[in-house]
Formats: sequence, structure tokens, C-alpha cells
Amino acid sequence: MILKPSALLCFYSVWGVLLQVTAVKNKSKASQGQFPVTHNATVIEGGTVNLTCRVDQNDNTSLQWSNPAQQTLYFDDKKALRDNRIELVRASWHELSISVSDVSLSDEGQYTCSLFTMPVKTSKAYLTVLGVPEKPHISGFSSPIMEGEMIQLTCKTSGSKPAADIRWFKNDQEIQGVKKSQQKDSNGKTYTVVSILDFRGDRRDDGAVIRCRVDHESLNSNPHIAMQTLEIHYMPIVTILPSTPLPQEGQPLTLTCESRGKPLPEPVLWTKDGGELPDPERMVVNGRELTITFLNKTDNGTYRCEATNSIGQSHAEYTLVINDPNALTGPAATDHALIGGIVAVVVFVTLCSIILLGRYLARHKGTYLTNEAKGAEDAPDADTAIINAEGSQVNAEEKKEYFI
Repeated sequence: MILKPSALLCFYSVWGVLLQVTAVKNKSKASQGQFPVTHNATVIEGGTVNLTCRVDQNDNTSLQWSNPAQQTLYFDDKKALRDNRIELVRASWHELSISVSDVSLSDEGQYTCSLFTMPVKTSKAYLTVLGVPEKPHISGFSSPIMEGEMIQLTCKTSGSKPAADIRWFKNDQEIQGVKKSQQKDSNGKTYTVVSILDFRGDRRDDGAVIRCRVDHESLNSNPHIAMQTLEIHYMPIVTILPSTPLPQEGQPLTLTCESRGKPLPEPVLWTKDGGELPDPERMVVNGRELTITFLNKTDNGTYRCEATNSIGQSHAEYTLVINDPNALTGPAATDHALIGGIVAVVVFVTLCSIILLGRYLARHKGTYLTNEAKGAEDAPDADTAIINAEGSQVNAEEKKEYFI
């Protein structure tokens, strides 16, 4: 059958409509599985961040990035907002990536990637901007600090977002229990953090280094640190050191006056028994040393060393007792005398015991039975014992032996 031209035209028209409907249906089915994928991002104030939107399946559908104010930044590869900080990184049917440089706190917020299907599909990415804390500084220190004086040091840093953390250290040891406060800056986004350290001046802390350390996630494990070296002034500490522990007559003696203080006490003052040194020719003062060139018994007494600085005065005393070099002194002599006394007592007791024992034996003579008296041990009396004795010698006389 041959169709007329008018019928043939109608057939092609219907066929074209069917093809278009089928294409739209297929496109709609394909677009149902297309979703843009984005990720949140964090950037330090002043840095650069990339925002990426990806689609696994895309049939020539456009992608768009918008800022928190819903202003279009890029539509496919076409820049929509005049901002020199925003640049295109990559544009394709499957990805739209842009970069934002010199990020400010006002750039923080929710960015939107849109995929123009029917209906339009979107994905959100939140951009967090970290405020970098300023380098801290320590205030409240006035040099020098007097021992016992209460000191208050303040460490302050501004511009952190979120609020920074402040810690105190003395040398390498952390100081606990320090007061800290924070408040928002005038921009309403960043914080000022203040920490106050109270302590009492102590001579042991002279020269110690106090550190104020600011930790924040924007610093990448490189904290800001402010340092202050302490200078503590304190009154002198005085001790006297003799050149020998047992000064002897005729020998020299040097007494050294050690004094520690800040400021350093100089010079020192030597006295004896509350007055001046009695013999300047033999008693020579050289700086902190007092030397007695030739000791004699008149040098016995109490020697005093005084040290003074701008904080106060301290002293130490040394009592000199001169020993006779010819006398037996010390623990060895005491031991010999004690041993000699013990030996003498032992000898005396031994002799007395021998004499008493001899006199006792001389006064008490003993008897004993000879063989002639054998068999008479059980006799009730002496007469019967004589009769029963060996040999039956009734009239025999009792034999006795004496010993001394």
C-alpha cells in the first residue's frame, strides 16, 4: 500500500513526538539517581580553601555554586560574582570545584551546590573560618621584685575563634590553678582571652623564666609564647668557713665569710666579741677572708661577719677555741685511757680473787677414807664401822689424811 504524502508527514510527526517523550522519560529516570556530593571545609583566616561538588552520573546537566547569601559564584565554568578571590579550579559534567583565597571571617557559612535536574537537587557544605589568636604579651611585671612581695602577671591574646587556651609555665613546669576569662571582640565573632597569675616573690625563683603559652587549633601545634625572666632581690645569707676544724696554738687560721644575696653584699665587716679586731697586725682582712697569722690563747672568742645590701643585713658567728698541740686530744687519747683503766680493774679483781681463795682453802681441811675403811660406809656408828672394816681390826686406829 502506498501512503499519500500527507499521511506520511503525519506518521513522521507522531513518531517524532513519541521519540521525544521517550527521551524525556529516560532522562527523568536517569536524573533520579543523580545527587551532588559536597564536604564541609575548615580554613584559617587569611588562607585558601577549595569547595568541590561532584556528580557520579550526569547527562549534560549544569552545576552551580552559591555563597551563604545565595549569590551565584559559578554556573558551570562561568563566573557570576565579581570577586577576585574566587577562582575556578575545575569544571566538567561531573565536577565543579572553586577556590576562595584570603578568606575572612565573613566568608564563614553554608555554601550550596545545585544540580539543575527536574526537580533541582542541592547539597550543602559548611565553611568554618578559624580566627588566629594574636601573639600574647605579659604585663604587670616591674623589675626587680622584692622577696615576699605579691606579684600579679597578666597574659592577654585577642582575635581567636574559637576562644584560645592560655597556660602558664615556670621554667618547664606547668603552673596549676590560674584564673582565666574570655569575652567576645567587637566583631562578635572572635574572642579575647585573659589569664592572671598571682605569686609571692621568693629567692629560689630568682632567674626563673615565666612563660605564657597560647594554644589554638589554627596554630598547627606551634603555640604562641611570651616569656618573662624573674629578678628577685633578697637580703644576704651568711656562713663562716674555717680553714681547719681544730685550730692549734702557733698555727695560722683563715675564716672565710660566704654571703649570698641580691644585690650582692660587698664588702663584709669582721668583729670580735662585739668590738673591733684587737690585733690588726696578726688579724688581716682581705675581702671576705679574715686570716690570723699566728694563733695564741688570747685569740679565743666569738668572731662575727656581717653582710649588708639594699634589702637588709645578716650575720654569722664563729667561736674560736684554740687547742694545745702538746696535749693528747681527740678520740684516740680517750680510747687509750679507757682501755688502761679497764685492764687495771681486771688485774686487781683477779689478784683479790686468788688471795681470798687461798685463805679459804687453808682454813678448811678435808678428810677422805682409805682402803682400810672400805665396807664401813653403811655402819650406823663409828664402833660398828671399825668392826666391819676390812681386816676386822677392831682396835685399829682411824687413819686420816689431811691436805692443805
